[in-house]
Amino acid sequence: MSILIAILLFGFMIFFHELGHFATAKWAGVRVNEFSIGMGPKIISKTFGETDYSLRLFPIGGFVAMEGEDEESEDEHRFMACPVWKRIIITSAGAIMNLILGFAVIFVLTCGQPLVGTTTIASFAENASSADYLEVNDRILAVNGEKSGCDYDVVYSLIRDTDGVVSMDILRNEEKIHLDEVVFDTRELNGMTSIILDFSIYGEEPTILGRIGYSFRWTWSLIKLVWHSLGDIISGEFGISQLSGPIGVTETISDAVQTTNYKGLLLILAIITVNLGVFNLLPLPALDGGRIFFMVIELFRGKPINQKVEGIIHTVGMGLLLLLMVVVAYNDIVRLITGG
Repeated sequence: MSILIAILLFGFMIFFHELGHFATAKWAGVRVNEFSIGMGPKIISKTFGETDYSLRLFPIGGFVAMEGEDEESEDEHRFMACPVWKRIIITSAGAIMNLILGFAVIFVLTCGQPLVGTTTIASFAENASSADYLEVNDRILAVNGEKSGCDYDVVYSLIRDTDGVVSMDILRNEEKIHLDEVVFDTRELNGMTSIILDFSIYGEEPTILGRIGYSFRWTWSLIKLVWHSLGDIISGEFGISQLSGPIGVTETISDAVQTTNYKGLLLILAIITVNLGVFNLLPLPALDGGRIFFMVIELFRGKPINQKVEGIIHTVGMGLLLLLMVVVAYNDIVRLITGG
């Protein structure tokens, strides 16, 4: 049952993404030939109007097939007949919908909390190392140069540090102070060195507008976390073996269904859907961001890139992406079998 729920929730995130493409394509007058959830052979298919709505066998993605998007077409409602600014909106809408969904989930979590976190220190743990540098009522403005808009910014910046020594900008008695070296105790966790968080922060009871603002800051914090994680992968800080694909995501959600309360599950959903949104906007071939990249070039050139050339680039990119998915799926399966 937990696996089924995980698949349904993952499918919902994919549906929300594709709905963004579909709705904006309809708004722009583009003919949508198929709206599909899942990949591979069709399980269920039904045609309404000009669009075939289908559910496919493998719950690892989905697509919206628009007339003339990847092939030559003379249809007046083809994708390429739209002004480039409308095509950019259509292509980016899926990722934007994922980010909107992430914000909505975070807002639900925020409304379920009696208090929301600030960035002001309330107390220290016994023998806290950071107490030698920080004081109660210090407001943390930035950690390692990263601005702290909410408590999660502070936490994410600290847990990304690997040597236990961070720089901080704080507000103390209305005076801004820069601390070059704030030392924290560390511990080894899963082969990685991580900081021990040895202080707590104040909570405050917000208004409804305060909850909305906090939800925006928390969502932005997640976006930055995903972006930094992608940077760590590119720099070699994390290896491909630590990536997860649909199998790993489904396992994570399944575990959350079994072992956490609904708040923990919602947080995982928010992280995953924000991850999907950010990843899809990367300017890489075959991804939405890669297509947008070519459209931006078209804006400056005043004419589109040769469709065949662009098609070849996206095809090669898709091949490399599928190869990466195979490697990641293999890693997911190994972790699933070994319990690692």
